[in-house]
Amino acid sequence: MSNSVYNKLINKEAKLAVIGLGYVGLPIALEFARKIQVVGFDINEERVELMRNNVDPSNELDASEFEGCDIKFTTEIEDLSDVQFFVVAVPTPIDGANLPNLSPLLGASRTVGKALKKGDYVVFESTVYPGCTEEDCIPVLEEISGLKFREDFMVGYSPERINPGDKEHTLQNVIKVVSGCCDDSLDNIAKTYELVVEAGVHKASSIKVAEAAKIIENTQRDVNIALINELSIIFNKLGVNTFDVLEAAGTKWNFLKFTPGLVGGHCIGVDPYYLTHKAQQAGYHSKVITSGRYVNDSMGFYIGKQTVKKILATGKHIQDAKILVMGATFKEDVSDIRNSKVIDIINELKSFQVQVDLVDPHASSEEMNQEYGVSLTAEARNDYDAIIVAVNHKKYKSMSEREFRAMMKDDLGIFVDVKGIFKGQIKDLEYWSL
Repeated sequence: MSNSVYNKLINKEAKLAVIGLGYVGLPIALEFARKIQVVGFDINEERVELMRNNVDPSNELDASEFEGCDIKFTTEIEDLSDVQFFVVAVPTPIDGANLPNLSPLLGASRTVGKALKKGDYVVFESTVYPGCTEEDCIPVLEEISGLKFREDFMVGYSPERINPGDKEHTLQNVIKVVSGCCDDSLDNIAKTYELVVEAGVHKASSIKVAEAAKIIENTQRDVNIALINELSIIFNKLGVNTFDVLEAAGTKWNFLKFTPGLVGGHCIGVDPYYLTHKAQQAGYHSKVITSGRYVNDSMGFYIGKQTVKKILATGKHIQDAKILVMGATFKEDVSDIRNSKVIDIINELKSFQVQVDLVDPHASSEEMNQEYGVSLTAEARNDYDAIIVAVNHKKYKSMSEREFRAMMKDDLGIFVDVKGIFKGQIKDLEYWSL
């Protein structure tokens, strides 16, 4: 292995490129750039310009994390000419019918194909169904480059495990699953990732196994949360507080501690659809996973409807009601609004002709308008009939009942605490949580 790709990288005789510099790609690119020469490639010139100025467009990394990095940010394919190791980290979303949208992934494969040379390596990190790398991506690489897979270039798959907003489980300290198309490629890929992942790597037996491992991590979480969400609907009908039940059940050593809530974002709310799609192609109609997705996808509408019922119970006319929704991002303390389920709450409320204001200290009003046709309200008012705390931002967690009461029209105000973070703290307003 004296002249292996790994040795060329550490001796700076070859470069590594990361294709796609979102919340997954950028941290990986910067970590590698502390050890080897890196090219950071993205098709968005505006984002690339920000990164050249040490600004993370995803608002996850500080400017200091760009320091001491040997990296060139670019949108030009020519800058990939001396790259020998490509890492593809583009998003894998779903379309309006919940089917996999491979456009970004196949687009990135075409980009790599244009720069691919004999002896190069390509490792995919995007979450996909088992078989996608070999059946969908490699044919594109071969077609565009004119090279033969395994003879001329090697391919591996190493799923990302980055959790937005999580400063504890970082790239360095979470074991990285790696796979290759042969023993030699697996060895090179594993050693390359060991440069930046202190926790070490797990060598999967095949590319398909690595793809499947990633997709079931998120599917397992999705199904577990769906069960708790369904229990929360049942307990609501029975007049029992779900969080009291979970606290009691959680005293048993093997009880899994999941909580009810909105399941959005671009992982847990998306990845199971890739698996059920592939299962269907293989002739199996998934039941448990599909049911879990149905429950989780309907929670926003459920919360909206329950809020309307509570307002009606006070004797108010629903068309005259004003509701404040606090939080628009897909999870707490991040700025990412993609696949946020808060919009489902808003749409349900608006279907009752309710006036809805939306605030969020992290989200961009412009992005919200572009993505969902809903703008953020600059300043909350003091005449709301209900307040829904939809996202647990730190800023909201520190607020008191008095502050919430000051935003309400009268003493009949409804306080909806989606994640139950104010349990036991709200005494005067009518309180409801999942």
